Amino acid sequence: MNENCSNPGAGAMELPLQWDTLPPIPDPTGFAGSFAGTSNGVLIVAGGSNFPHGGTPWNGGKKTWYDHIFILDKPGGKWQLAGKLPRPLGYGVSVSDGKGLICIGGSNADGHYPDVFRLCWQNGTIVTDTLPALPAPLANTCGAMTKNRVYVAGGLHAPADQAAVNDFYMLDLSQLDTFPRWQQLPSWPGPARMLAVAGTEGEDFYLFSGTALEHGKRKYLSDAYRYQPAGGWKRVSDLPAPVVAAPTPAWETAAHQLTIFGGDDGRHADQAAELREHHPGFSDAILSYNTVSDRWELQGSMITKHNADAPANPNGSYWAPVTTTLVDWNGRLVLPGGEVRPGTRTPHVLTATKILH
Repeated sequence: MNENCSNPGAGAMELPLQWDTLPPIPDPTGFAGSFAGTSNGVLIVAGGSNFPHGGTPWNGGKKTWYDHIFILDKPGGKWQLAGKLPRPLGYGVSVSDGKGLICIGGSNADGHYPDVFRLCWQNGTIVTDTLPALPAPLANTCGAMTKNRVYVAGGLHAPADQAAVNDFYMLDLSQLDTFPRWQQLPSWPGPARMLAVAGTEGEDFYLFSGTALEHGKRKYLSDAYRYQPAGGWKRVSDLPAPVVAAPTPAWETAAHQLTIFGGDDGRHADQAAELREHHPGFSDAILSYNTVSDRWELQGSMITKHNADAPANPNGSYWAPVTTTLVDWNGRLVLPGGEVRPGTRTPHVLTATKILH
């Protein structure tokens, strides 16, 4: 553990959150890798993949991608099928820019894509705007927006790649009329990676954890970096543990505080093939990073309540999802669907609100 990380043991501060659920996504299996965000007040969840009818990779299940676009107009409302993506797609970057949900890159059964487009909810329908494509196809990447600048970091160029990439791109949405393309920026001073977690504060972009690939085998990472437009990259304190594929981007839970929920810490990575349906699920730890003190702190664990129609893990709580987008919907954290064990998706939508004292 990095010396600037606080001890994640007994006595760690609990983040004051009230956990609940929204109506489940209208698919009994659920999806991982969906695009998710907001437009004109509605929550959008689009695309993603699953193994239909309870299939898994080890029992011959075939991974299937989807093009459905669902919208939810209010927390107590009902999901509506509002349209379709240009193609079945998932595992790209989701950014809400105030106009709509920007979908960046992604993959399906035919490969990886550089396409970028915006889904806007206008007058009761989905309108799709085309934006400049990435310089290269990317999936399993991460990204976030700050000050009209969209950043994308890492990922894979193609499904069969044996190594992740260190691509780092920026698109300035305020300059599209004069500079309508992505800029390739210098990479972070660390390993190439995929399935990392992005974060932003002010003009700064953060890159947390992820996994490298060494001859196709995952190497779990706990390093972290900050990018400043005027100063470039700087390594910051390592995380207490990897948070591979945790919901991204990190949520700004207080001033100068970025929080990451769960993720795959790698402790069962070498046993996944043997554990199969007995896999205990991914980490439910809540980790917060203070951007001023450069310190990490464990702030409790994710939701600890469940109801009769939600699958509970052995501890009596909801399974903590990975490969899902973290959406801020009017100050409400939303984690729509995701993967809760290897090969297993969930249709449940976790939500949390800050408890005000």
